[in-house]
Order: sequence, then structure tokens, then C-alpha cells
Amino acid sequence: MTLPPAIERERVLEGEVLGPESEAERELRERLNFLAWLLDSSIPIPGTRFTIGLDALIGLLPFIGDLVGVAASSYILAEANRMGVGKAILARMAFNVAIEGVIGIVPLFGDIFDAAWKANVKNVRLLNAWAERPHETQRASRLFLALLTVALLAFFAACGFLTYLLFRWLLS
Repeated sequence: MTLPPAIERERVLEGEVLGPESEAERELRERLNFLAWLLDSSIPIPGTRFTIGLDALIGLLPFIGDLVGVAASSYILAEANRMGVGKAILARMAFNVAIEGVIGIVPLFGDIFDAAWKANVKNVRLLNAWAERPHETQRASRLFLALLTVALLAFFAACGFLTYLLFRWLLS
């Protein structure tokens, strides 16, 4: 009996051996690789080794372009979810898209950042790493999320402390 890819991936995380990648999964990963390249790296900048993609060009349209870019990036995330990628890896991929979307809203700087960040390429690399080494990728993504959580908590604590100092200074 052949199990759906999501169940097979879950079995790997429980310590069972994963069967070979199906033809459909391989083709989907190839399509997602092409989409990531098209969105992030398909246009070489003459005289440099840098590339940009359609995502950076679309992002030049204020607000709407950034929404379209995030929607295109979210497609890769949705397909990874359908393939059965673990929650920690999906969260890491969502973080890449969120950073791209939030900073991308800033005029000009956001577009330059978007061209350099290349969230789609990062996410497809994560997806490929998961397909090749699910345990290692899952563990690395959990560590990343733990460190991100600690950093956010430290940031909010610092903001709270600075707010306290500001109010104390204003009231004295």
C-alpha cells in the first residue's frame, strides 16, 4: 500500500525509512525551483554578478506590487505544506516571506532589500534540504525558531525597559 507523501514524511520524522521521492514530488520541486529563480534571480544586472527577479520589478509598484510578490511567495509555502513539510520548516519559510513583505513595503529601500533577500530561493533551498535530509532540516529549523523566539522576547523586554526609563525620566 502506498501512503500519501505527507504521511510518508511524518513516518520519516518518527524514525521510519522514507521511500524514494515520487515522480510528482520531483516535478513539483523542479517547478518550484523554476518559480523561485523567475521571481528572484532571472534578470542579470549588466556589469555585475548580481541578479534580480520579477518579484523585485513587480515590487516597484507601491503596495500592490508588494502584495502580489508576497502572494507569489506564499504559493511556494502552500505547495511545501501540501508536500507535508514539517511545521518548523514551514514557519521558517513563512518568516522569510514575512520579512520580504514587511520590509518590501518601504519605498525604494524595500525593493533593494527584496532583490537581495531572495526569500523564494531561500524557501526552495529549505524545501530541497527537507526532501534530502528531513531530520537535519527539521532540527535546524526548530533551532532557528527557538533563537528567533528568544531574540523577540529580548527585544520586547528591552523595549519595555526603555519605555520604563523614558517614563521615569519624564515624570522626574
